[in-house]
Amino acid sequence: MNLKNDFLLNPNYRHLNHGSFGACPSPIFDDYQYWQRRLEQDPVQFFVHDGNKQLEISKRALAEYIHCDPDDLVMTMNPSYAINIIAKSFSLLPGDEILATDHEYGAMDRTWNYYCKKARARYVQQEIPLGIRTKEEFLDHFWKGYSHKTKAVFISQITSMTATVFPVKEICERAKELGLITIVDGAHIPGHIPLDLSSLKADIYTGACHKWMMAPKGCSFLYVTKEFQNDFDPLIISWGYEAEVPGKSKFLDYHQLQGTRDYSAFLTLPKILEYMDQNDWGTVSSRCKQMILDNYEDLCDIAGTKPITAVNSEFLGQMCSVPIPIDDGNELKSLLYDTYKIEIPVFQWKDQIFLRLSTQAYVDQEDVDYLKSALKECKQTISSWK
Repeated sequence: MNLKNDFLLNPNYRHLNHGSFGACPSPIFDDYQYWQRRLEQDPVQFFVHDGNKQLEISKRALAEYIHCDPDDLVMTMNPSYAINIIAKSFSLLPGDEILATDHEYGAMDRTWNYYCKKARARYVQQEIPLGIRTKEEFLDHFWKGYSHKTKAVFISQITSMTATVFPVKEICERAKELGLITIVDGAHIPGHIPLDLSSLKADIYTGACHKWMMAPKGCSFLYVTKEFQNDFDPLIISWGYEAEVPGKSKFLDYHQLQGTRDYSAFLTLPKILEYMDQNDWGTVSSRCKQMILDNYEDLCDIAGTKPITAVNSEFLGQMCSVPIPIDDGNELKSLLYDTYKIEIPVFQWKDQIFLRLSTQAYVDQEDVDYLKSALKECKQTISSWK
């Protein structure tokens, strides 16, 4: 089966940027529109009864997939929204520290910096050098940022810019020993690498379903262990605050009852899991991951650089970031998009330009070979390419 035909992506371009916003297959998008039509056919019944019932079904399906209690989950539009819930109410005193890495997603950095400044606390972005080859090496660098002032760890399980899998399980284990709260940004995890919240033991976890699970846009979740669920105020005060008819928990009332909104994207989760099961998604994902392992070093050779992490399944999933030795990435990005019809991110991280390749069901080796050929030609065109 050619799953490329299932996706709604413009066929005139090669889409190698699944990691940014995902892509939704037609069967899932059709289910999304089905729920939108159900809403419009009878909004009152939908919001009072039908939609809420389907939301519970969706949450149970997601909870089974990521191995947690559905009552420990609330659905959110995106991980940034979820982390804002946490950061806004997180109890910080002057001098307290949140330990993170210098690879975190920019929106998350801004969130923590904002609330840390308000509390006169510190957001510590511990440097993790490029080129790390073992988990032990990573952990050694990371925990150098710890001090007696550290109150919590905030960390990505897969980074956005550097496309690297971090050893979050080991970090959570050590954090428990140190009495620290663990907050994990798993935006790139669901549908990408296995997620078992029951064994990960993170206190707080957010993931996006609209990336690698291929949900319609605006479908993510926030997981909080029962121990901490009452610590966080609603980001938006609505009917769930001091609810006239309280639900199962204050956590669900506060963060799930948000007034009128189209949450049809949340309701597609059973269809998504059905689609993944029907198409043997373990095999699909393994093929995509192998493409990264097979091509990462070749792409770096073309660029005249080296991989920024060990080229193995411990550190890489369905993405890799290739250092490009040029002064400005805009010229390369424009060339690839306008001339070669390739949609792929080219960006600056710190003082280096990177190109990030994502492989999903609609990407095959011919697409990657075409990218390689295009890069070879661009290398001859861009004068600053060292």
